[in-house]
Amino acid sequence: MILSLKPLSLSEVPPYIPNLEEKKELANYFKQFSHLGAEKAAELKAALHKLNNIKIKEEYLVKIVDLLPRANEDISKIFHDVSLNEEEINAILGVVKDY
Repeated sequence: MILSLKPLSLSEVPPYIPNLEEKKELANYFKQFSHLGAEKAAELKAALHKLNNIKIKEEYLVKIVDLLPRANEDISKIFHDVSLNEEEINAILGVVKDY
């Protein structure tokens, strides 16, 4: 039964997977593609929340944490259905560069 739907970054998923140590391929996937630890990912999400931009949905936050975009084009690909102005993009990139 599904109790709630909440987007999670790759670094937030492992605690929800029972016996992850036994699932080597899946564990390797998380190690390879998770750029931040769970604590750093939570810090980054909190910092992005502090921007108080209503255009930044939870699923976008998760993608930003997973991908750590470094350029305007990368942000534009994440926000494919929302247009951000240059100031908003630079604010996001400014937060991400610290991680």
